Amino acid sequence: MNRIWKPLIVVFAAIYFVADALFATLAHPLSRWLSHQRLFSRLRTWIRSLRPYPSLALFAVPVIILEPAKPVAAYLAATGHLMTSLTVLVVGEILKLVLVERLFVLNRDKLLTIPAFAWGYGKYRLAWNWLESLEAWQMMRRWSRMVRLAIRGAMSQIKTTSRVMMAR
Repeated sequence: MNRIWKPLIVVFAAIYFVADALFATLAHPLSRWLSHQRLFSRLRTWIRSLRPYPSLALFAVPVIILEPAKPVAAYLAATGHLMTSLTVLVVGEILKLVLVERLFVLNRDKLLTIPAFAWGYGKYRLAWNWLESLEAWQMMRRWSRMVRLAIRGAMSQIKTTSRVMMAR
C-alpha cells in the first residue's frame, strides 16, 4: 500500500508547494498591505465586533462576489482570450483567498466557538497534520525550502549587481 500512496503524495506535495510558493509570492504581500491600511481600520474593528454566526456568514461575501470569476474566465478561454482568462482567474482566486484568510485570522477564536465549525476545523487539522507527518511530504518541503533559498540568493545577487551597475 505504501508503494501506491508514496508517489501520489509526492505529486500532491509538489503541486501544493509550487502553488503555495506562487500564492505566497502574490497573496501574502497583498494581505500584509491590506492589514496595514488605515482605510480598513474601521472595517477591521467592525468585523472583530461581530458575533460568531455573523462572522461565519461573512465568509460568504468574498465567495459570492468573486466566484463568478471562474465562469467568466472559462468563457474568455473558450472565446480564445487565454491570457485575459488566466488573469481573471488568478486575480479572482487570489483576492478571494486573501479575503477569506484575513477574515479567518480576524475571527478564528469566535468561529471555533461554533461546534460544527470547531469539529470541521479539528478534522481538517488532523488530516493536515497526518499529511505533514508523511516522509514524502517532508521531503518535498525540504526541496521547496532549498529552491526558495536558491531563488532568494539569486534575487539578492541580481539586486546587488544592478545596484553596483547603477552606481557606475
